[in-house]
Formats: sequence, C-alpha cells, structure tokens
Amino acid sequence: MEHVNQSLFLLINAAPGASGFMVNLAVFIAESLIWIVPAGLKIVWLRSANLARHALVAATVAGLFALLVNQVIGLYWYHPRPFEAGIGLTLIPHVMDSSFPSDHLTLIWAVAISLLLNKQFRLTGWVLFLLGVPVAWARIYLGVHFPLDILGAVLVAWGSAWIVKRKEHRLIPPLMSLILPLYRILFSGFIRRGWVRQ
Repeated sequence: MEHVNQSLFLLINAAPGASGFMVNLAVFIAESLIWIVPAGLKIVWLRSANLARHALVAATVAGLFALLVNQVIGLYWYHPRPFEAGIGLTLIPHVMDSSFPSDHLTLIWAVAISLLLNKQFRLTGWVLFLLGVPVAWARIYLGVHFPLDILGAVLVAWGSAWIVKRKEHRLIPPLMSLILPLYRILFSGFIRRGWVRQ
C-alpha cells in the first residue's frame, strides 16, 4: 500500500524545473482556497433565516469534529510527510506533523458533505466538495501530502458529517440558543439598518 502511495505521489508531485506559473498557482490553491469555507459560511449566515443557519452550524460542527478526529489519529498513528521521508520535491514550508489525514481537505470536505446531507444546501455542498479536488492536487504537487492523506481526509470528513447529522437534533439547537443571542447583540446595528438578517 505504501509503495502505491509513494508511486502516485511521485506522479503528481512537481518535477524539478517546474514552471513558476504552475508553482504559484498551486501555492494559491493549496493555501488560499480553504478560506472560502469560513468566509462562505459567514456570508450565507448573514443573509439567511434561522432554518438555514441551523444547517450552517451543523456544517461548522462537522468540520471542527473532523479536525479533532485528525488530531487523535495523528497522536496514535504518525505518518511522515514526503519531505520527512526524503521523497519528491517540496515547494512550500510545512511543520513536521503527521501527514495523515490532510487537515485542509478534511475541513473542506466535512463542511461540504454536511451541506450535501441538507437538501437546501446540496448544490453548495457539491460546489464545495469539487473545490477540494484542486486543493488535493496542489497539496500533493507541492510535496506536503501523499495521495493516501487525501483518501483519509475523505473518510474522516464523511464519517464526521454523518455522525453530526445523526446527532444534529441534540447538538445544534443548544448551540443555536447560544449563538443567536450573541449574534443579535454584536450585529444589532447592521440588523436595524437591514444590512443583515436577524
């Protein structure tokens, strides 16, 4: 399995002398596209009614829970990154922590899958899920993840979103009762002016 993992990595990883354009594009995709997730959730929250906000909170919880699962996996099963194993070319700096699963992809896909499980946000979920594909390519191309790390991210994301969906009726209403009053206080001026939804 590890041989296949490394062989696929070397097929995708940047070759020596890779063009500056491709490297810069990959860096942008690998490091910047993830910010669409929190920014998008905030924007949709500000323009949505409470029923839709329920789904957004569930997606956020799924993403955070998935990242927690990743931390636990990393504690019990450390997998070195390609540059630690001396494999391929690494084009961006990265700390030496466990590569499996990819945190970037886990977060993106946990939020995406959570939204996919909600009819109102199914299209948004698909768009976000597909957004993860170039991020996966870029993280391997730049030498900070193996293909197996991406597969792990899909599995953790799916499992986390599914667990949160199963427990949604117990988890999300108490969170909504905490978040909504705080939101209405902090954004009271914007709400009065009609710039955002109450």
